[in-house]
Amino acid sequence: MRFDGIIFDFDGVLIESEHVSTLHIAELLTSLGHPTSYAEAHTQFVGVGGPAFVEAVGNWIGGEIPDAFFEARKAEDARVMHEGLDAVDGAVRFVETLPLDFPRAIASSSTTHWIRTHLAHLGLSDVFGDHIYSGREHVTRGKPAPDIYLHAAEALGIDITRAVILEDSPVGATGAVASGAFVIGLAAGRHCNDGHEALLLDKGVHAVAHSFEEVVALLA
Repeated sequence: MRFDGIIFDFDGVLIESEHVSTLHIAELLTSLGHPTSYAEAHTQFVGVGGPAFVEAVGNWIGGEIPDAFFEARKAEDARVMHEGLDAVDGAVRFVETLPLDFPRAIASSSTTHWIRTHLAHLGLSDVFGDHIYSGREHVTRGKPAPDIYLHAAEALGIDITRAVILEDSPVGATGAVASGAFVIGLAAGRHCNDGHEALLLDKGVHAVAHSFEEVVALLA
């Protein structure tokens, strides 16, 4: 392996949450009187979390977000936390076959509770140890700032320029590239439709992989 460690985004890289969430948001906004296609929700909201997501929704609908939106999103989050979500194809096997002593971390916009819950659903509870980092909890500036990646690399004890990052969203890719790491844009999730590769390349990723088999080849 030509890198000293690997940093994973989570949603859309290890689990299919971006697809499920995008579909739910598009249907929910449409039902609330703000017609939104899957493609539009994908462009506006994939990779955006926390206060930035609320701001993005408000900007999209051009006004105050109704309480019904937050209530429905809370119920949907509770459902998927209880039931779990599918892994991105090949993700579990890839993580499980990493050398045991190879440094790895998760750097996500989601909360650590969300990440750990879904890792448990996937049977990966112990794979990352304490190296699970949230842009909402561990740094002041979340994505697209590079801070969460720099924090993860420092915690792993590796130089960020010797790290590889897997990112699926343009927002995440922006910060990952700015961090100085080698960035692989991962277009393996169900939300990565035609044109997704171009979106990632536009943000400066060093390579795009459409499967974890392609990731393995890029790491060799």
